[in-house]
Amino acid sequence: MSDFNLHAPEGSHKRKRIVGRGQGSGLGTTAGKGNKGQQSRSGGKTYPGFEGGQMPLYRRIPHRGFTNIFRKEWQVVNLRDLDTKFEANETVDGASLVARGLVRKADGLVKVLGMGDITKALVVSVDKVSASAKDKIEKAGGKVETVQGTSTAAAAK
Repeated sequence: MSDFNLHAPEGSHKRKRIVGRGQGSGLGTTAGKGNKGQQSRSGGKTYPGFEGGQMPLYRRIPHRGFTNIFRKEWQVVNLRDLDTKFEANETVDGASLVARGLVRKADGLVKVLGMGDITKALVVSVDKVSASAKDKIEKAGGKVETVQGTSTAAAAK
């Protein structure tokens, strides 16, 4: 191999595109933009969603209501479900509720509501408990611990 045999890899050297510099350049006259029209002019760009002057879709369809981006999604569990799925003196938390199929996400916000009765003493450790549910749990000999803000869903919202 000699100095005079060396060459750059295929495609490593590309000719710079020089437009609007005469017919002989290959990109003279219209500079590769075609003939006439908005796109051939300087600054001739359209915005995303432009439909050629027709009323755009986002202005044709009605916009009603709004979406509350600060809304918290609660997973609801009733006392009657806890009474059937848990044994006495067990701890009820996000992970145990998911294991028994009462909620879908262990890290989601969970609220216990007072529908139904509870006969077992349970330690309920969730994000929220209604007043009636708290009374029924404590009357049955159980204990209520609210752990608000510990779940990732609560931190994200």
